[in-house]
Amino acid sequence: MACFAAVPWIAGTASAVSTHVSSSPTSTFAPTSTPAQSVFSLSLFVLAINVGIFVVVFSLLAYTILKFRQKAADCEHEPPQVYGSAQIELAWTVIQLLIVLVLFLATVRVIAVVQNAAKPRSAMEITAVGHQFWWEFRYPGLNVVTANEMHVPVSDPEHPTPTFLTLLSADTDHSFWVPRLAGKTDLIPNHPNQMWIDPHETGLYLGQCAQYCGIQHAKMLLRVYVQTRPEFDRWIEQQRQLARATDAASQGKVVFETSPCLGCHRVAGLAGNGEYGPDLTHLMSRDTIASGAAPNTSENLHNWIRDPSSIKPGATMPALQLSDKQIDAVVAYLETLR
Repeated sequence: MACFAAVPWIAGTASAVSTHVSSSPTSTFAPTSTPAQSVFSLSLFVLAINVGIFVVVFSLLAYTILKFRQKAADCEHEPPQVYGSAQIELAWTVIQLLIVLVLFLATVRVIAVVQNAAKPRSAMEITAVGHQFWWEFRYPGLNVVTANEMHVPVSDPEHPTPTFLTLLSADTDHSFWVPRLAGKTDLIPNHPNQMWIDPHETGLYLGQCAQYCGIQHAKMLLRVYVQTRPEFDRWIEQQRQLARATDAASQGKVVFETSPCLGCHRVAGLAGNGEYGPDLTHLMSRDTIASGAAPNTSENLHNWIRDPSSIKPGATMPALQLSDKQIDAVVAYLETLR
């Protein structure tokens, strides 16, 4: 399906570059999914054309400078005046049109390959909803809802398991971008969008919102965990379980239920069904809080509840004016949500 298959030398170059580039979690030069590989190969093709243009133009310029540089004898009379050449003007116009046409067709091919990919029966379906300033991930049919950290199974080339995402926005424009997995795709209010990935390697892939959406746009981060199928199935099974608070955390549970927390957040098994903030049913299964702005530790949870702006200035979550004792109790309760 890769669009670079029709250009063998581009495919070979892409493979070579990908092999030697550091596997940074956000590197566009180390694609591990077909859509990202298609974009990367197109960028190499465009780069090759631009290098070719540069070489030709620079060579002609250097030749002209050396060939027709001024000599002492030339100062005595005016050089021949040339007022244009229809052949040269026609040539550079046609050549530029052909270059633009080639780039246009190559780009259209990539867009068509990525957007018109068929969805196999084995595909995983996820709905991603962009909020100010966090991500919600829903797994239709699996009864799982999580936030900011998306888990998907690896796609074995012999048994493809691509992940198809439906992209929605709860407020303003956002853009879903995980550089090593796919190009940027916008989330527009009241206009569902789609994209897909088929990661070929397990691991952690980082991304973020790529469309300015407000004061905390830069900290609207996301993490994609690509797992083997057994690991992914275990994660799904864990997410389906109801969280059970221990006796030691019962006080924190009471504070959580009687404070505005339950109006914004959902915890499976509790009476509230808040959807304004992330689902917290399995909060401690996540590595980060505040959409990747801070590691998920007791200290950061305490600071986040006490004053969200200390971690994420401009966050829509309010400071609830709880006492330190109440916050400690809530943190103890949240730490049981695994």
